Amino acid sequence: MTLYEDGQGVDLLRWSAVVTDEELVVELALTRLDNPGLELEEIAALLVRRVGTDRMVQFAAQNLAVRDELRGSAFDAAVEYVLRTMLKLREDE
Repeated sequence: MTLYEDGQGVDLLRWSAVVTDEELVVELALTRLDNPGLELEEIAALLVRRVGTDRMVQFAAQNLAVRDELRGSAFDAAVEYVLRTMLKLREDE
């Protein structure tokens, strides 16, 4: 199950210019509902695979910038970004 725009089957996380934290959390929650037996890190990895290369690179770049690093595995850094966002929002509640 994914978010769609105008019922056209366009994945919002793949095609929107900017992904908000709220959109990311909703997509993560929907992915978790589809895969209830998986750990949170595995769900984040599924989400990163789902959103495509461009969004994965965006997530990885944001995560590496926060960590003040210049290089790292794009996939792993993107998964970490998704997890950090989720955990940060949990702390804010």
